[in-house]
Amino acid sequence: MDDAAGVRIEQRGLWFEEFEVGATYLHKPGRTITEADNILFSNITGNAQALHLDSHFAASQPFGKPLVNSMMTLAMMVGASVAQLTQGTLVANLGFGEVEFPHPLYPGDTLYCETSVTEARLSKSRAGQGIVSLEHRGLNQDGVVVGRATRSTLIWCEGARP
Repeated sequence: MDDAAGVRIEQRGLWFEEFEVGATYLHKPGRTITEADNILFSNITGNAQALHLDSHFAASQPFGKPLVNSMMTLAMMVGASVAQLTQGTLVANLGFGEVEFPHPLYPGDTLYCETSVTEARLSKSRAGQGIVSLEHRGLNQDGVVVGRATRSTLIWCEGARP
């Protein structure tokens, strides 16, 4: 719809046909994780793990300081991709495959996220939809991978969304 202010553009993710196997999408900007973020997420999710909440206890453990809740890392890796890849085009999240956290993320670190498309095929049982497999990665400010997850999604084909 045009109006006096010009063309109006709504943010959306990619239609099934727009996903390119092998492409990697960089989700910018990064996000510096604060101690308050970590404590809030841990409390909201009921995760009372002392490694996230008790600095004194965490100092006595192998990493020597509190760790960012790994479920927060996973949520942020996926969440960072939404506006660019699946906003308004996702039918459903079908599930996660491998999830790993090869290096700790600490409060004060900055999380940078990226997503690669590993597979895309039309659904055999759902007309107008396709299955897109993704690999999400989280890296800290030094480029060290702190999280990786594979995920399968169901995406609308262009023109098929009701």
